[in-house]
Amino acid sequence: MDYRQEEYQQELQKVQDRDFTHNWVSSSAFIFYLSIATLIAFAFGTCYQLYTKRFEKNGPQQEVVVQPSTKFTPEYK
Repeated sequence: MDYRQEEYQQELQKVQDRDFTHNWVSSSAFIFYLSIATLIAFAFGTCYQLYTKRFEKNGPQQEVVVQPSTKFTPEYK
């Protein structure tokens, strides 16, 4: 009976060595690389969004309405 308990413990140790939650070295490396990949994806997405939604210099110019009281030389009524 003792050999079965020892065999069970060895199998349990093998499973725990391969398990993500029981091996902090592999889990911390996985989390590190996942965070780096997420950061790169976020930066790439932000740059792409800025590139596609950038201000068009040759596009239609819109007139901006500014209150006269907020100009450099304010105009009051």
